[in-house]
Amino acid sequence: MYFRITARALLTRIISGLIASAIVGYLIGQTFLVVSLVTIGLLAWHYSHLFKLIQWLWQGKSISPPQANGVWGRIYDGLYRRIRKQRQKQKQLNERIRKFRDGAEALPDAALVLSHELNILWGNKKASQLLGVRWPGDVGQRIDNLIRFPEFSKYLEDGDFESPCLIISPINTELQLELRMMAYGSDQILLLARDISKIQRLEEMRRDFVANVSHELKTPLTVVRGYVEMVQASDSALEPHWQKAFSTIETQVSRMDRLVEQLLVLSRVENNVDSDNHHQVDLSRLILTIVEDAQWLNQEKKHVIHSDIAPDISLEGNEHELKSACLNLLSNAIAYTPENGVIDVTLRIDGNKIRFSVKDNGPGIKPEHVNRLTERFFRVDKSRSRNTGGSGLGLAIVKHVLNHHHGELSIESDWQQGSEFIIFFKTL
Repeated sequence: MYFRITARALLTRIISGLIASAIVGYLIGQTFLVVSLVTIGLLAWHYSHLFKLIQWLWQGKSISPPQANGVWGRIYDGLYRRIRKQRQKQKQLNERIRKFRDGAEALPDAALVLSHELNILWGNKKASQLLGVRWPGDVGQRIDNLIRFPEFSKYLEDGDFESPCLIISPINTELQLELRMMAYGSDQILLLARDISKIQRLEEMRRDFVANVSHELKTPLTVVRGYVEMVQASDSALEPHWQKAFSTIETQVSRMDRLVEQLLVLSRVENNVDSDNHHQVDLSRLILTIVEDAQWLNQEKKHVIHSDIAPDISLEGNEHELKSACLNLLSNAIAYTPENGVIDVTLRIDGNKIRFSVKDNGPGIKPEHVNRLTERFFRVDKSRSRNTGGSGLGLAIVKHVLNHHHGELSIESDWQQGSEFIIFFKTL
């Protein structure tokens, strides 16, 4: 039941009581004494209940407040209702926390909740199995005191959590872990660790398979090409249908040879994750060399190639890989732009990044295809790729090279208006 009392009503009650006591005192000839006794009694009654309230709040073990009548009874009832509501809310909150923890325990990944200072607040059982972090035993510890890997320390120091961090499990060296960190709540961080050992092994098997098959194909292709060239170079004239047959064989062998060569390049780039062979590369000179080397690819198409290469731009990296990536972009522009097109090659410093771009006025790329261009063997137009000899591996090679050099590939294209492929490298 809702109870309400105003200051006016309370004042009215007090004045009424005092007037009544004054009348009684007047009738018996002791007005001041009666009023004083009533006032003292009223104060004693209120203070006794105030004392009971204090005792109950600080020392009472029961959730039920003391019993009383009148105003104090209403006060105790109100407090009891508040307590019941609070306990109900607490019960609901505990139930939500339990469901959250049950859900977190059901995750296949290790999950840790960290404070803004990277102190451990909570973790699931998988965190103990993959990272060796135990909850609640390790609560309050800094995460980098328990996971001591140079890669992870640098990951935390850089503060760039867009990409994951790969480490070996601290408690099982056979497990490869992928760590991701993201904002959680207003001032917390969620760390997720996933076991990617099986994926890594499958990826290694795939790379080894591609590399081995490509190597095995080189020899038979060389033999077939040799015999075809020998027959074509013979003095005896071949009948027209045999000339056409051998010409087709030579074309297809050449196409197959280019595909195998790109597979080998992709395999080398994928497997070459060692940064020890990186050195200072004169990128300006390298791009000028690429533009000069690409002129022979441009003999049939006769494009106008403009180059704007800023001098003295250097980059720490693998020169062979960088050349492969940049040449792929330029050769793609030459191959897929119709004859007599215009291609712009640019290298310059853009803020704190190095910007290399290849822009053409070719047919462009539809928006739905842009995000798939770096997939292996993906080709927007398979018939056009057969005509140009494309294999769908060029941009896959570019993507892996940029991963090794902490670069980014941006593709800007308007359908029927041309495309621009831009590579960004971080400056030193």
